[in-house]
Amino acid sequence: MSQPAPLRVLVDAQLPRQLARWLAFHAGFDSLHTLDLPAANRTQDGSISRVSMEEKRVVITKDADFVNSFLLQGQPYKLLLVSTGNISTPDLLELFRQFLPQLTKVFAHHSYVELSRTLLVTHR
Repeated sequence: MSQPAPLRVLVDAQLPRQLARWLAFHAGFDSLHTLDLPAANRTQDGSISRVSMEEKRVVITKDADFVNSFLLQGQPYKLLLVSTGNISTPDLLELFRQFLPQLTKVFAHHSYVELSRTLLVTHR
């Protein structure tokens, strides 16, 4: 039985580049950060959504504007909203480590997921 393709993600500017690197190294994800895009952290939300749609990437963000765009326009391709409030990078990476097995599974069947400090919530 073949392995599923690695999850493709695009980490938004409010989250550290270290998260994208961590996901690539520890989870085998195909990871980009907005700093990897031509306009870097000045990349507009619409451009992030376009990259997400064209490359079938999950946008990982703290920006609730993406929720509205997803619900109203079906963009980005898939969405992971990080709703932790302010969180240190080590705590953020630990949170992703804890929820990593579930994350890879839920995106096989869901397009909008929210990660808080204690829960992984799927939305329809």
